[in-house]
Amino acid sequence: MTAFTVALVLVVSAAGLLRWRRPAWYWLAFGVTLAALRVLVRYHSVMDACGLTVPPARWRLALARATNRPIPEPRPPRIRRLRPTRTGLVLRLKLRPGQDVFDIAAASDRLRHSFSMFGVTSREVRSGVVEVRMTGYDVLKRVQMPAETDTRAMRVPVALREDGSVHYRDYRAIPHALTLGATESGKSVYQRNLVAGLAPLDVALVGIDCKQGVELFPLARRFSALADSPDTAAELLDALVARMADVYRLIRTQQRITVDVPDAEIAADIWDLPDELRPTPIVVLVDEVAELALYATKEEERRRDRIITALVRLAQLGRAAGIYLEICGQRFGSELGKGITMLRAQLTGRTAHRLNDETSANMAFGDIAPDAVLAAIQIPAELRGLAIAGDASGGWHRIRAPHTSLRQAVNLCNRYADRAPDLPELAPFRPTTGTATERVPSAKASPATA
Repeated sequence: MTAFTVALVLVVSAAGLLRWRRPAWYWLAFGVTLAALRVLVRYHSVMDACGLTVPPARWRLALARATNRPIPEPRPPRIRRLRPTRTGLVLRLKLRPGQDVFDIAAASDRLRHSFSMFGVTSREVRSGVVEVRMTGYDVLKRVQMPAETDTRAMRVPVALREDGSVHYRDYRAIPHALTLGATESGKSVYQRNLVAGLAPLDVALVGIDCKQGVELFPLARRFSALADSPDTAAELLDALVARMADVYRLIRTQQRITVDVPDAEIAADIWDLPDELRPTPIVVLVDEVAELALYATKEEERRRDRIITALVRLAQLGRAAGIYLEICGQRFGSELGKGITMLRAQLTGRTAHRLNDETSANMAFGDIAPDAVLAAIQIPAELRGLAIAGDASGGWHRIRAPHTSLRQAVNLCNRYADRAPDLPELAPFRPTTGTATERVPSAKASPATA
C-alpha cells in the first residue's frame, strides 16, 4: 500500500509539473484521456444545461403515454465522432431538427467552462453537421507548429490558430492581403515566416522596403527584385504592370478557344497554361506602405499617385497573371490619400497585430468582420506575434506565428538562393548580394520586431 501511494504521488507530481512547464506533453500523456472521458460523461447534462436539446418527437411521447412508460428526455445533438488531436479534441455533431449552427456557436463559452477546456470553436461542415474543436491548453502561448503540414503550390503555413489548426497563406484562394501591426507587435516575424515558407517554392519574390531595406535586404539572395526608396519602388511597380500586360497577351494567344476543346482546358489565367509556357508567379511584399503614400512636394505627390495607381492595377488585375500582393504597414487609413480605400477593397486577406488606434483596425476589419475590430485593439503588448486574421467571408481567428529570427530567415534564403528566378523585366532591380547580407550576427536575433 505504501509503494502504491508513493507511485501515485509521483505520477500526480509529474502530471502537475508537465502541466505547468510542458502543457503539450501533459495533454498527450494525461489530458486527452481525461478530457475525452469528461466530455462523454457530462455530454447530455451539459447540452441540456446550455439549451442545446430539443423535445422528444410527438410519436415518442404518444408511445410513452400509450405504454405507460416514463416521458422521454430531451435529445441533444448526436455525437458522430470524437477525435483526439495534439492540441485538443474534435467533436463532430449531427444537429437535431430545429437546431442551428449558431446555437452551438453562441454556447461555445458555456461549453468551454462545462467541459473544463481552454477554448471551444465551431464551424459548419455541411447542412446539419457541426464540427466543434476544443483545445486543452493555450496553444498560442508557446507556438509549436506540427511536423507535417499540408503544403502545396502557392500555399504555405505561416502561423498557428487558437483552435490548434494551422493557418495557411493560400495565394490561389486569397491572392492579395493586408498585414498591419504597430512597432514591436510581431509583424516582421510574421513576414519572415511568410518569406521562409515561400523560399523553397518555385516563385519569384519582389520586395519594396522604404526603410532603406533594413527588413528585406538581408534576405536579398532569394529575391528577384528589391526597392529601398519610393523612387525605385515607382519604377519597379511600373515594370510589374508591364509584365502583367505581357502575361495577359501570352494567355490570350494560348486560350485555345475552339469547338473541339473542352471548357476545362480553356486558359483564363497562368495556372491553365501548360507547364512549359507558364510564367513564374510573383509575390510582391510591400513593407511600410504608408511611406509610399506620403508626400511633401508636388513632385512627390505625382510619384505617390503613380505608385498607388500601379498598386491598385496589380491588385485588380494581377491574380490571373500570377502577381500577388502582400501589403504591410504600421498605419493604414483613409488619410493616406485617394486610392487607399480602393486598394483596400482588393486586399481579401486581412491580418492585424496589436494596433495603436481603432481607425487602423476598422480599415482592416470594419468592412468584412466588425467583431474582429474589438479583438484587434485588445491584443496586449506583451504578447508579441499574436494577431487577428480574417478574410472577406466574415470569419476571423486569433493566430500567432512561431518565432523566426533574422539569422534563421537569412540562412533559409541563402539555402534556396538558386530558386530566385531571373526575370528580364525586373533585371534592373535585381539586388546585389555582397558582404552586407552576410553580416547579420546571431546576437541581433530579436524576439519580435515591428
